Amino acid sequence: MKILVADDEKEIVELEELYLKEAGYEVFKAYDGKMALRLLAEENIDLLILDVMMPGLDGVKVCKKMRETEKIPVIMVSAKGQEMDKIAGLQAGADDYMVKPFSPLELVARVKSQLRRAAYYSEPKEQTCTQIIVKHLKIDKERHQVFRFGDEVKLTPTEYDILLLLAENRGKVYSSEEIYRVLWKEKYYEGNNTVMAHMWRLREKIEENPKQPVIIETVWGVGYKIEADKY
Repeated sequence: MKILVADDEKEIVELEELYLKEAGYEVFKAYDGKMALRLLAEENIDLLILDVMMPGLDGVKVCKKMRETEKIPVIMVSAKGQEMDKIAGLQAGADDYMVKPFSPLELVARVKSQLRRAAYYSEPKEQTCTQIIVKHLKIDKERHQVFRFGDEVKLTPTEYDILLLLAENRGKVYSSEEIYRVLWKEKYYEGNNTVMAHMWRLREKIEENPKQPVIIETVWGVGYKIEADKY
């Protein structure tokens, strides 16, 4: 597995490289946004660890740019730990967000978690129905693709996971806490806006009017669902 670490602080890159190599990963290094994009284009990278505050092209801009073509997991890291900073990173297309300083062992654990999820959803699975239709949306589970009015929609792995979870369990209301526990397999803490940020971006991509969603409904005070009779 190939991991790209993009951070302008070389000491941090070297520390992360050390732990990732010990875990058996091949590590590529970038010290600015342009270098990160170049390596993504040249190498078959499996996961990106991306610092927010980089000179020139910052991490948020890099993430938005790479999401035009790449679906690989992205773990965004930053010294900025405010909720709005996290939301901005997740809305840019990141799958996870870590605040510096953090334990290198925790980073490796999150890398493994993201790669497991990506591998699970990319593997062909035995199933009687490989497509799910919801109004103007088609989910092709076999090819891991989503189409809106016939045009493919580029979703991040996390956005796809949320959509598929709700689509395969239509009619069931999932709280943000339940979605987080199912997909991230971690303990949910109060005030975690991770799911909300991903949901906002997902709706922007699949709904005709994100402010009046017809695919993923909000059940106020409870959570989210895809209504069963919409199939």
